Parts: sequence; C-alpha cells; structure tokens
Amino acid sequence: MFVMAGDINVHVRIDGRDGSPPLVLLHSLGTDHRVWDDQAAALARSFRVIRPDMRGHGLTESTPGDYTMAQLAGDVAAVLDALGVGAAVIGGISIGGMIAQEFAARHPGRTEALMLCDTAMAIPSLESWRERVASVRGQGIGAIEDGVLARWVTPGFIDAPPARGLRAMLRGTSIDGYAGCAMAIAMADLGPTTRRLKVPALVLVGDGDVSTPVASAQALMTALVEAGAPDVRFAVIENAAHIPTVEKSADVTRAMLDFLAARGGGDAYEAGLGVRRAVLGPAHVARSLDGATEFDRDFQRFITETAWGKVWTRPGLPRAMRSLLVLAITASLGREEEFKLHLRATRNTGATREEIAETLMQVAVYAGVPAANSAFRMAKAIFREEEEGG
Repeated sequence: MFVMAGDINVHVRIDGRDGSPPLVLLHSLGTDHRVWDDQAAALARSFRVIRPDMRGHGLTESTPGDYTMAQLAGDVAAVLDALGVGAAVIGGISIGGMIAQEFAARHPGRTEALMLCDTAMAIPSLESWRERVASVRGQGIGAIEDGVLARWVTPGFIDAPPARGLRAMLRGTSIDGYAGCAMAIAMADLGPTTRRLKVPALVLVGDGDVSTPVASAQALMTALVEAGAPDVRFAVIENAAHIPTVEKSADVTRAMLDFLAARGGGDAYEAGLGVRRAVLGPAHVARSLDGATEFDRDFQRFITETAWGKVWTRPGLPRAMRSLLVLAITASLGREEEFKLHLRATRNTGATREEIAETLMQVAVYAGVPAANSAFRMAKAIFREEEEGG
C-alpha cells in the first residue's frame, strides 16, 4: 500500500491481522522492506508487521539533497500517523537501526521496545561517506556495487540466490535516495540521545560485520544499559556479515522471537490485563475484577499473570490460533461455560466461523462425537444470538 508521509508518497508492506500489536521493521541502506521478509513471515503470526520503504528506496519517492536522521525518523512517525498507529515495537537494521534510535529519542512514548540489528550510534568516517556519495552521483550505483555486497554478506554466500536478490535491491535504489541516506549516516552522532533511552532493547550483530562491527554493537548495548533501559539483550550472529536478516535469517528470527516472548515477564499482570481485555472484552474483564472478593482476588491475579500475561502474550502463535486451541480443549473437556466465553471472544480474536467448524470436526475425531456435537449445538445458539443482535 501507499501512504502520504509529509512531502513523499511512501510504500508500506503490512503483514498480520488488524488489531494485532504493531511492530515496525526498517531496512538498510540500498535495500528495501524485503530485507526483512523471513522475519516478517514469522512475526506476522502475532504482530501487525509494518515495513516502509525508506525515502528514495524501493517504491517510495525520493527527494534531492542530503537527508538527516531527524527527517527519516519523521517519515516513520508520519507513516504511523497515517496508519493510525500510536506506539509500536521499532526494529531496524543498519541505517534502519539508527533511524529507530532517533525515533525512540524523539518519540519515547511511541516506542515500546527496540530491536537493533547491525547498527551503531555512529558509522564513520565522514570522508569515506562523502567519497562513496561522490562515486554514486558521478558513476551510478554500479560503481560501488561489488564493494557493498562484499560487506553485506560473507564470501561463501555472495553468489547464493538471496545475495543476488540483495544485489538487485541495491541496483534498484535511486541515486538520490542512496546518496541522501548515506549523508544522513555520515552526519549522524546518536550517542548523546541514545545514552538517554530507557526502553527495552535487543542488539544483534553478525560476527563478520566490518561496517558496524561487534565492538560498535557492544558500545550500543553498553550505552543502553548505562541509560537504565529496563531489559537490554545482546547476541552475536555467527558466520554472518552486515545483513544477517538474509544470510542467517533463522538465527535472527529466533533471537527476535525470544526477545519479544520475554517482554511480558517485566510486568506480566499489566501485559496480561491488556490481552485479556482485548480477547474477552473490557466489560467482561471489569465484571470479573470488580466482582472479586478477598476469597478469589489472588486467583484473578494468578490467571491474569499466567494464562494471559505469560502464555497469550507469547509471539509463537497468532491470537486466532490460540483462540481455536482454547475452543478445542474446552469442548473436549466439557468445559461449557469456558467454551461459550471463548466462542463469543472469537469476534475479537479474528477466528472465523469456518475455522471454528473445522476445529470442532477435529474435536469429533480425537475427543469424540458427543463432545463435538455439544460444542456445535452451543456454537449455533451463540451465533443465532449474535445474528439476532442479542
């Protein structure tokens, strides 16, 4: 899709269900949103994954002149505004990670967590960036193509089909877009602002990255820890260079999923309360909590923290799938009250009637026809109520 973000028309790829927690992935210099394809496929099971093409990259319009990190972070904010997104997890690789840091500094209330891959607070030197920009403007992208690819991936991967895809992305980048973003990197020193960020963060780096080496990633991690960020994680991706999202995609994906799964642990009750309200509806949750007495108050907190805060918040399964699993289990065990509650909740989870019917067919095979028959009967009654406006 395309959205207007200030002075440019931005191409944005969105994956995942509407209503899922938003997660933004920002790509590297000379690529586009597809550098995150493998990660987006996994994350979209639980998140609404938003991948804009950067100014002058992919299908997004370019503007002449040098860009700045503030300008590029402003583009991200404008995209989120256009999509009606408030706060999100923000991830980025290379310049995308620098933009993520700038965005977090300018919009701390909109940054739920950072995932920073092969990036730094500064990438020297100014003179080398100016020389690269001069080559691109004078001779085109082809003048730097081989040198750039040699930094992006390891020698043994450079002729692999995914690396050839990276080369195609680089060739397709506009000269204005590449040069403008390169100068944004050249002029950026994010240290003073990044050292004040207090947001959970994951820092990843390929062990063979010479553009933003392990030492730069360690300095970034240290800055975040010293700033008092509540949860900072660090991992080195083995046998990878500057673009491990492509070369070692499974390793990067696993690190991201583990980080996101652990985020609920910081305040499992608050995280669980949010999911519980989103699934069951605020009115139901309010009744349950308001009706709690000294006798069952601890139980209400227990189920909110554990079932909702530590299981339903995990990114490994989409919310609709978890909803269907609950229906299958409660139908199989004859937990009629819980089955009805979660059947009504499918209006919020996105599970369709067709998917519910297929789930109950599976129940018939593995838990018995009587259990499935009872579940079908209850489901039909609830669907009839909904159709009649009850």
